[in-house]
Amino acid sequence: MPFSLIIYLFSVVWLQGKSRKRREKSVMASKEKFAGIDRELRKIINANMDGVSARRRARDAFKDVQLGIDHILFKTPCEGLKMKESYEVNSRGLEVFTKSWLPKLSPPKAVVCFCHGYGDTCTFFFEGVARKLATSGYGVFAMDYPGFGLSEGLHCFIPSFEKLVDDVIEQFSKFKGNPEFCSLPSFLFGESMGGAVALKVHLKHPKAWNGAILVAPMCKIADDMVPPWAVKQFLIGIANFLPKHKLVPQKDLAEAAFRDVKNRELVAYNVIAYKDKPRLKTALEMLKVTQEIESRLQEISLPLLILHGEADIVTDPSVSKALYEKASSSDKTFKLYRDSYHALLEGEPEAVITQVLNDIISWLDEHIRKSGES
Repeated sequence: MPFSLIIYLFSVVWLQGKSRKRREKSVMASKEKFAGIDRELRKIINANMDGVSARRRARDAFKDVQLGIDHILFKTPCEGLKMKESYEVNSRGLEVFTKSWLPKLSPPKAVVCFCHGYGDTCTFFFEGVARKLATSGYGVFAMDYPGFGLSEGLHCFIPSFEKLVDDVIEQFSKFKGNPEFCSLPSFLFGESMGGAVALKVHLKHPKAWNGAILVAPMCKIADDMVPPWAVKQFLIGIANFLPKHKLVPQKDLAEAAFRDVKNRELVAYNVIAYKDKPRLKTALEMLKVTQEIESRLQEISLPLLILHGEADIVTDPSVSKALYEKASSSDKTFKLYRDSYHALLEGEPEAVITQVLNDIISWLDEHIRKSGES
């Protein structure tokens, strides 16, 4: 047997063995969490989510269950709001899911375009964030990237981060180009990997936005979340042959990202989120884009609000501080939340989530006032 094949098989066995106990624990927790649902619903949410039809079916079937979730974001009222969901085919021929939240009784003060995180969707926790922003007078627009959530494509597969960013620019340009909104200030809002997306959008079109809100932005993946050097080199070597394969070892993201145990348990209800090991090409594209952004921090010139948990072990808060220090913008704010983990808007105690939301809205209000005075 060739030595390279021996190394390959050894690595596969090592990686699979390393994650087996975590998978078994996750499955047991899922069965216990959803013990009260009927067999048909269980079959739907346990289906293979690689294809978008399965994800859309699961989301539709699980809507009523999600309404009863005991989380502050799901208690955000939607009275007085106009909410719209739609599917549009983009220039690459991919059907993309979009959603908007607008105040019903008055025109919005500004446009906020949201970039979601790794493996996530704009139809779960972000619903509450968007409602809070919309009730504060902002028009909120979001999309699921191709391959994520309710958009078409292989689940959580990023063959090219550049193309993903181009898809986002195309969709956000449509939102902003609407005659109803084209004269309004516009802001990017990126969370985790969405922070990297937002920064790439800005770097491609430096003058297109009035500011950016970055929550635990993925400017660098924390060293503790990156595979050992030898494993990483091996994975890079086989990515060209198995780009869609799920071989990258990963810690339990919910445990690493959610400080509040009760909120951590609610992650299971986000049934269309990607919870498996990262695909090879996806992991390498994310690593590549963080290296690029880290090397271009001084080129970031728009007004910034950077929010990060001090105890975040998923994305590195020290790099957020470096972004704050190196960005060429003269209008920048950095807030570090003591003892907080990665998921500032979803996984913290209610008091922290409320504080983060208030900080975001206060910053937006201040910048709307500034734009009105100028």
